[in-house]
Amino acid sequence: MENKKELRTWLDDFQLNHPLVIAGPCSAETEEQVLKIAHELKNSDVSIFRAGIWKPRTRPGGFEGVGEIGLKWMQKAKAETGLLMATEVATAAHVKLALEHDIDVLWIGARTTVNPFAVQEIADALQGTDKIVLLKNPVNPDLSLWIGGLERLYNANIKKLGVIHRGFSTYEKTKYRNNPEWQIAIDLQNRFPDLPLICDPSHITGRRDMIQEVSQQALDLNYDGLIIETHIDPDNAWSDAAQQVTPETLKQMFINLRVRKVSDDESEYSQKMAKLRMQIDEFDGKLLEILGNRMKVADKIGLLKKEKNVAILQNQRWNEILGKMILEGEEKGLSNEFVMHLFKAIHQESISHQEKVINK
Repeated sequence: MENKKELRTWLDDFQLNHPLVIAGPCSAETEEQVLKIAHELKNSDVSIFRAGIWKPRTRPGGFEGVGEIGLKWMQKAKAETGLLMATEVATAAHVKLALEHDIDVLWIGARTTVNPFAVQEIADALQGTDKIVLLKNPVNPDLSLWIGGLERLYNANIKKLGVIHRGFSTYEKTKYRNNPEWQIAIDLQNRFPDLPLICDPSHITGRRDMIQEVSQQALDLNYDGLIIETHIDPDNAWSDAAQQVTPETLKQMFINLRVRKVSDDESEYSQKMAKLRMQIDEFDGKLLEILGNRMKVADKIGLLKKEKNVAILQNQRWNEILGKMILEGEEKGLSNEFVMHLFKAIHQESISHQEKVINK
């Protein structure tokens, strides 16, 4: 799959002067609920109404969606509001029903993206479709798996493709429901700059009070759109209540969010940016030099441990370093999360150096 300007054609055809917005409830619950939310969103920046018809749950026994009947409610909402309709599909049977009910946008969820067999089954069922097909990132932080899913859809001659960044599962406790791992989405964006990239702040945060903050971060990174779960009575939603906002809150977010320019052609801006980037390049070079010297010390530690037959991993020492660095990082304006990621990577590289020395 190659980057092509044509990848953006379906998005450009909306002729929007703002980012694309997909909004609606996590789950279609009743006909009344679907229609009421759709009408609330009709005269706003929302172009596509979303609702989950089939809900993959982590454990059995929970609400797993209303099924096919919900597609009929969405057809009615489309007829009454003119909004395009979107839902998640996880099997070829879902695809068949969604197409029979003229759903405009189909997305593949994170749990499905991890399974190449499932993605291929859906790609085969969608062969040559003119519907918009969006692929969420896999649950685990694996860029190759995400791209592989895209390639399967692309090879099925699906022209209207896009991706949704909904964050990644992690065993570490963070403030997010799914850690954004922005760099993975940025790497995908760099590979395919014309592929529409949509952020799902609802699933990244899991908390309605953080949705605007993460939405702004996405827009600051030149994302093309947002998919936000919206409900008329979020607290009593049948699924994912904590991460849904009301239509009124969503509309206020549209007022508050700022869309940034990709660049600025003014000479003063260009000159200032060039100087700042030179400083960044200089600091990056120094960082690599310091890290290289640090690993030379790690090699010497490895030699000493080999000589005295001492184990590589010293948990007490490592925990002392991490605690100290987190405190020092705070004093320098660095987040705890960043410092932890940084020093875990440095620690792993140090262990690798010592292993090479000891096992020589």
